[in-house]
Amino acid sequence: MRQQLLASKDQSEGYHALDADFTHLFGSWFNRGFLTLRPIDWTTPAYILEKIIKYEAVHEIAGWEELRRRLAPADRRCFAFFHPRLADEPLVFVEVALTRSVPRAIGDVLDEGREQINADEATTAVFYSISNCQDGLRGISFGNFLIKQVVDDLCRDLPGLKNFVTLSPVPGFARWLAKARAETPLALDDPNWPDDEKTAAEVERVLLPLAARYFLTERTPEGRPVDPVARFHLGNGARLERLNFLGDRSAKAMQQAHGLMVNYLYKLDDIVANHEALAQRGEVIASPAVKSLLNQNDESRRSGNGQQGSRPFAQIVNSTLGGGRK
Repeated sequence: MRQQLLASKDQSEGYHALDADFTHLFGSWFNRGFLTLRPIDWTTPAYILEKIIKYEAVHEIAGWEELRRRLAPADRRCFAFFHPRLADEPLVFVEVALTRSVPRAIGDVLDEGREQINADEATTAVFYSISNCQDGLRGISFGNFLIKQVVDDLCRDLPGLKNFVTLSPVPGFARWLAKARAETPLALDDPNWPDDEKTAAEVERVLLPLAARYFLTERTPEGRPVDPVARFHLGNGARLERLNFLGDRSAKAMQQAHGLMVNYLYKLDDIVANHEALAQRGEVIASPAVKSLLNQNDESRRSGNGQQGSRPFAQIVNSTLGGGRK
């Protein structure tokens, strides 16, 4: 019923009241205490694996062979939350790669020819895809509980793990950048720009500082980070660790984020303090490397007379990313 409600174009007072009732009700029915965490692997019944393929929302699973590559190897894990009254319907699931280092690109995780390792060789657990499965439960958060539970389970089973990070998409970045710029043709408008080494280097020089601004200073009217994935991980207490240029060159990622991906770091001792910094002060906790990119962005905004911010932001974006194109 709520799935149909959310699909409605009705924005009346009655619509919002009914949705508030659903949200309150589902928040109780799907309380963390009722949910069970189950591992998903290659021996999981096929009718559930079919739903994992169907519900994957971040990196499409093309078929059974690709699903096998994500579930069967020793350095891969997948976990899902289930409700006792929906025993065969996953509510949310996370895919995990066990690695020796923090990956910069999704190809390092998903490429068919990647090097496989034994699980006990891994030092890093990479959460590279989190998918909510039920449209009718949109806005009912399970992912924060899921990550914390998975971290606990992985620490118990693999004590050699030291780092817990994500490799995350940035679904709002291209839309934000498009609003910030004027209607001037830019290098980014050429779909082949990543294949030109010189153009790609120039785009990287400018795009990463702009991305740092997007994460660290831009806010919604409610004072929250503008990117939905950032709101989720930063709200859970993660740190913005690294911006990865052309981390995902799929058509979807190029359209949504010009290929940008992000690592969020879950450092267990800092999760509470990071969460409180965002919730109470609106501060995004970020690594020194990301903060330094924001400083570069500030420098690029200085005009010839040294006045900070003397040019409109759209003009800065156009002049830096346009590269003299006509």
